[in-house]
Amino acid sequence: MGMMAALAAAPMVPPALFAQGAAPPKRRSSAVTACPVPAVEKRPAADGGSLYARGNGQLSGGPAPILFLHGGPGGTHLGMVGALPLADARGVILYDQLDCGLSDRPGKRANWTVDRFVSEIDAVRRAFNLERFHLSGTSWGGTLAMEYAARQPAGLESLILLSPLVSTRAWLADAEQWILGLPPEMQAAITEARRTGNYDAETFQQADLFYARRHLSRERLSPLHLACQGRRDPLFNLDLYLHMWGPSEFVVTGTLGDYDGEHLLPRINVPTLFVGGEYDEARPQTLKAFARQVPGARYQMVAGSGHWVENDRPAEHQRVLREWLAGRA
Repeated sequence: MGMMAALAAAPMVPPALFAQGAAPPKRRSSAVTACPVPAVEKRPAADGGSLYARGNGQLSGGPAPILFLHGGPGGTHLGMVGALPLADARGVILYDQLDCGLSDRPGKRANWTVDRFVSEIDAVRRAFNLERFHLSGTSWGGTLAMEYAARQPAGLESLILLSPLVSTRAWLADAEQWILGLPPEMQAAITEARRTGNYDAETFQQADLFYARRHLSRERLSPLHLACQGRRDPLFNLDLYLHMWGPSEFVVTGTLGDYDGEHLLPRINVPTLFVGGEYDEARPQTLKAFARQVPGARYQMVAGSGHWVENDRPAEHQRVLREWLAGRA
């Protein structure tokens, strides 16, 4: 849930991620050689500090722009650069949450709450004069997008939830199902680390990376992410991730341990699309069940992808978003 954003924000995906088992499939050649330059950069004033935000495409006077929320907690907008090609059809806005990436980093744990992070969405709306907009959140960003949409704000046209964290209980239940498919020695290492609390043990770290290789990102960085990853080198905020989540995608010791937003789903009153990978940490059957709780919502599974759909299957990610947005105001 957060490590996805960590991989997106890091200079490169850790080589150890691909040391276990067969190498990931080779990507087709790509003409992507440079990261799209922001047409607009802003510093929205939010509760606790200023944010970094960037915009591309037609941000006013045309179809409603789409705002993307990155994962984490602790990730950066670099995890969302796969959305930038959409700027040929409408405005695309990315931003770094407080204490993340290029935004201010006051480091005050009092700021690290769901409600305060949700409040940043309106700060970005004000900065870009977004009377109408579409909202998309991935993983932890999906949590924030779901929370915001459930408040039924005026001007929200539609919602896209990519592999969202809807409840920690459901997230961990999915993880347990995936863990049952790991090699026996790795299951044993996970059990031992949970017993002792020693998550620094080499055997646990190897199991954790194997899990990430299967269920977070099944591919090396996409050409677009590779082109963008060095831009100013914003770093993943590990302290924020550990405080709110914990030492692993499937070990929660932080403040989100008892998070449950499932009751919010029936309150969402805009067209909603759930998207997830075939091998996603948020399993297809779980996301499908969540989608059934949102009136009129759809669910779409991306074959062959792990949690980080826009990196694992960039062409399919683009197709799904474009089809959803086509014909929408």
